[in-house]
Amino acid sequence: TTSEVLERWVVYPLPNAPPWFSGLINLRGNLAPVFDVKQLLQLEEGAREKRWLLVLDRGERAVGLFVDGLPRPAITRQALSRLPPLPTALRPHVARGYAQDEQIWLEFDHQSFFRALGGQAAGIT
Repeated sequence: TTSEVLERWVVYPLPNAPPWFSGLINLRGNLAPVFDVKQLLQLEEGAREKRWLLVLDRGERAVGLFVDGLPRPAITRQALSRLPPLPTALRPHVARGYAQDEQIWLEFDHQSFFRALGGQAAGIT
């Protein structure tokens, strides 16, 4: 998957959108939706010094989500025998989990996840 991290951006909100849908960004002439996944999953906000915008995919498939830190590579060798408890919205989109350095890494199908969110936002779940 192609991805990039933006340090500066302008998000254009849409009226009557769910609170977890932040709006749209202009990404080199393409409009890309931006999601606040922490708000969607009702995760703790916590104090953050800097927030980045992670853009996954390109062109009309591009989606943005806020992240609290820069992405880093993970060496994932052995899949977990069972997935940890996950928020309901994530479960259908996670195929496997891995443990590394006492952290859990998830194999996440972001395309199906954001497609489902798009349908939810449009009221066509």
